[in-house]
Amino acid sequence: MSLSTHVLDVVAGRPASGVSVRLESWTGDDWSPAAEGSTDADGRIGELGGPGAGRHRITFDTGGYFAALGVVTFYPEVSVVFEIADADQHHHVPLLLSPFGYTTYRGS
Repeated sequence: MSLSTHVLDVVAGRPASGVSVRLESWTGDDWSPAAEGSTDADGRIGELGGPGAGRHRITFDTGGYFAALGVVTFYPEVSVVFEIADADQHHHVPLLLSPFGYTTYRGS
């Protein structure tokens, strides 16, 4: 199993590069760190580990991204909790981002 992500700044109309991303896995009583990285010039992290089946959380440091641009944001971070049933599949978690809103979905 592999996990990837990308972040698009929908207001600027371009990839969001330099966004810090943290992946955590649910251990049954708490979250434990699994991987971390930053989006590249194309707004992507091609491989963010292989967390396996179970519940996971990916957190995007949107506040840091917008602060670097001098833009005020309502959402200083975005956390997406998802559950992997089939660990043999590739999973992709995209984030469409603006200072006052965001959307995510299971990508391919």
